Amino acid sequence: MAFMALNNQDNSRRNNALKKPFWREYGEALFIALVLALVIWAFVVQAFSIPSGSMIPTLLVGDYLLVNKFSYGVRNPFSNKVIIPTWKPQRGDVAVFIFPQDPSKDYIKRVIGLPGDRVQVINKKIFVNGQPYDIPQARFADKVIIPANQSPRDNFGPVVVPKDSYFFMGDNRDQSYDSRFWGFVPMDDLRGKAEIIYFSWEGSDHQPLYLAFLGGLKGLITHQAWDAGYFKVRWSRIGKLIH
Repeated sequence: MAFMALNNQDNSRRNNALKKPFWREYGEALFIALVLALVIWAFVVQAFSIPSGSMIPTLLVGDYLLVNKFSYGVRNPFSNKVIIPTWKPQRGDVAVFIFPQDPSKDYIKRVIGLPGDRVQVINKKIFVNGQPYDIPQARFADKVIIPANQSPRDNFGPVVVPKDSYFFMGDNRDQSYDSRFWGFVPMDDLRGKAEIIYFSWEGSDHQPLYLAFLGGLKGLITHQAWDAGYFKVRWSRIGKLIH
């Protein structure tokens, strides 16, 4: 009996010695979760928000979307260079890319021209390789047609898209600053393909989300009714696939 008691005491001491401290156990779990989140952000998927109306009606100001970073190749998270090729952009893809004129900014537009394509805009109509390229998402807010010698907005080209580069345009054609104005986007500057809207809201102009939310909450507290003029969730857009 004494021998068994000694064994039990030894086992108890051994288990106590092997048991990790509370802070270490939760610290390790938090560290693993952080590493996984960074890997997912760097290589798989990333969240973006829409700050302008250049992609109306496909994307609205206040849309939050997920971008598949794996769609155009596994990339170095620091240089954005392709490490492992996967797929290439297709005409009609809505994609996020590094803005050529300011690498600190990301833009989102629609792929119109692929490498080798001949792109031209005549009186607002797009022609790719001599054929009209019409999509239902295109929007024209201005009936005025601007001559080519004044602006490339309505009359542009023709140009041939260089190798490993792409020609982008916004769906809100009359209010989009895109490849008509600043040129082509190299393959190495692509971030990924926009896939789905995971959240969307609208409110007062030029207010960040948290201030708009507080404005709506103030109405609930003072008038017992949420102030949708400050903050309103667009429930119908949540979960919408991007085409």
